[in-house]
Amino acid sequence: MKIVVAERIKELLEAEKLSQYALAKHLGISPSTVCNWLNGKKEPSIESLWKLADYFDVSVDYLIGRKNI
Repeated sequence: MKIVVAERIKELLEAEKLSQYALAKHLGISPSTVCNWLNGKKEPSIESLWKLADYFDVSVDYLIGRKNI
């Protein structure tokens, strides 16, 4: 199974017309962390996945590619 976190976050950012900086600020993390996620250099921690899921009102399973909306 391919993990698609970066692609899903990019899609959600576009849909919400939200910048990486604004997302980082909301989640209480550095903008470089979000950048690393989007570039595939790092994967979000489980805590970050929970925060992302809550913020975008999607499931963690959606974020990691196990389910579609």
